[in-house]
Amino acid sequence: MNKSELVDKIADAAGITKGDANDAVDALVDCITKSLAGGGKVSLPGLGTFSTSERSARKGRNPQTGAEIQIPASTAAKFSAAKALKDALN
Repeated sequence: MNKSELVDKIADAAGITKGDANDAVDALVDCITKSLAGGGKVSLPGLGTFSTSERSARKGRNPQTGAEIQIPASTAAKFSAAKALKDALN
């Protein structure tokens, strides 16, 4: 499912316009992004938890040349599914 299909389903389920549903999806993504960028985490009961994970600097190899390169430290987004979501899938 892509964003436009999600917006259509939300609009139908909530009885709102597609424009309002699109604004709601955009606002949700923006709020989650800002919270994670600020070092927080977002828990949505029944769905899961969005958090961040620190990746340390490490050495890697260029696959074309085989030359060793330094990969800088970074912060990655992480999602942990809630038990209800896991149960619904199995």
